[in-house]
Amino acid sequence: MTAIDHHPEKNVLRVQLRHNLILKDLDDAAFAELEPQMKVVDCQKGDHLLHQGVHEMEQYFILSGILKRVVANQQAKEMILRFSDEGDMETSYAAWCLKTPTPYSIVCVTKAQVVKLPMPQWIAFLERHPSLKHTFEYHVMNLMSEIMAHTITLHLLDAPGRVHRFLRKHPGLFEKIPKKELAAYMNLSAETLSRLKQRGKI
Repeated sequence: MTAIDHHPEKNVLRVQLRHNLILKDLDDAAFAELEPQMKVVDCQKGDHLLHQGVHEMEQYFILSGILKRVVANQQAKEMILRFSDEGDMETSYAAWCLKTPTPYSIVCVTKAQVVKLPMPQWIAFLERHPSLKHTFEYHVMNLMSEIMAHTITLHLLDAPGRVHRFLRKHPGLFEKIPKKELAAYMNLSAETLSRLKQRGKI
């Protein structure tokens, strides 16, 4: 982990953060207040940023790569809830507010670079910046709504329908995500996804 100010590509990182969907409207003073609390983390495919069932939480802003939010049962069967990529963020804000353990893990699907800060510091920053808090909470609620819609989709749509919905909702992600991960997200086998593509159904 490296502080932004000590990172060799600090100027590039600052530009990337300025374009993050949550942070893009911060003024210079607020950004200067937030930056010293952040650490840059370089991650490999398969690395866990957050483990399911813990109480120590952090806020993440994605600079590059793809992350997944995934939940597992006691038999280690997994369900992918969402993917996120460059310019997006990941959080366990709802669990922190409810004082419950994290209900999911956050895992790197590809090599990734993120900026993170401890959840208590992020919460304190939000309290000092009400407009940012409103933007952030709206995004969190939107994510929860999208995850619910995805779960319903798995029950109501056939295989081509699930793929078409993903292409409509996340057109930029389809070619970036490994097909095995993409198939798992849609509760399909990688073979089924490949067959659909070969037959021209997607």
